[in-house]
Amino acid sequence: MGDPETEPPRAALRALIPGRDFIASRKGQLLLAEWVVSFLTFICYIVSTAVSLMTVPLIEFLWALFTFFAYSTKLNEQLKGILWPLLDFIRCVSAAIIYFVVSLVAVSKYSCAASKAAAVLGFIATIVFAIDFYIIFNDLIKFLKKGGSEEEEPQRQKSDGECY
Repeated sequence: MGDPETEPPRAALRALIPGRDFIASRKGQLLLAEWVVSFLTFICYIVSTAVSLMTVPLIEFLWALFTFFAYSTKLNEQLKGILWPLLDFIRCVSAAIIYFVVSLVAVSKYSCAASKAAAVLGFIATIVFAIDFYIIFNDLIKFLKKGGSEEEEPQRQKSDGECY
């Protein structure tokens, strides 16, 4: 029962489970919603006649799952060479656009109920991804304004000091 060989894998597995604080956060909830909606859309496309459109939700599901894992395990803080907010912004913008186009194709071209359900879920995914990229965009603007004002202040002090 107290075998030391069985306890380290439990600790390692617990490190992979996201904490409650991340799941309760806005970003955690959006990422969770993105991969759940993407997975459901993927399932609907598999059982429909629009099976050729299943690639989009599959890729977005895997990408959202990786992003969820990266943020929940704080991998984004360990890998400093990647601009995570910009990568996340590009992921959300591209997903929203692609989901919208694929959902329009599914609604207009296919008539089975599963493809219609997949299209509706695709439109919901478009909204979820759009909300996420809107929030990321606002955070990026705040970050850039904050960074820009801090960089301009020392330059103004130098020029003021040089004039006197």
